[in-house]
Amino acid sequence: MSYSRYIDWLDEGLDDYATALDLHKLKRYSKACYFAHQACEKAAKALLIKKLGRYETIHSVAELLRRASEVVEVPEELISKADFLDGLYVPTRYPNAWPAGAPYRHYTAEDSEKAISYAREVLELVKREIEGDP
Repeated sequence: MSYSRYIDWLDEGLDDYATALDLHKLKRYSKACYFAHQACEKAAKALLIKKLGRYETIHSVAELLRRASEVVEVPEELISKADFLDGLYVPTRYPNAWPAGAPYRHYTAEDSEKAISYAREVLELVKREIEGDP
């Protein structure tokens, strides 16, 4: 893996965030929630590549932020919000995560708004840390 490509991970995360916003407008709430999580996962991986020179294969945004906290200040409240986002990784996509009904039937505009809001906070932290590091 090329550790100089952290910017590509961040760029893809920002594109996923824009996708989450678009999907929310289209009332595709489960998919907006999923892309909010993906945006944060990719951005957090960018941060770890940039700051620690390592790529993590895990998908937990909260754990990625905990690992990033070795070198940057990550508020505990943001890690709690990342835990919420982690809860969206599987059930937004797989019917067997629910006792009945397709995943998209279980998500609301409020769920999507919350996920997007939390994602924005994670992305702001990551961008601030990456852009502030020459």
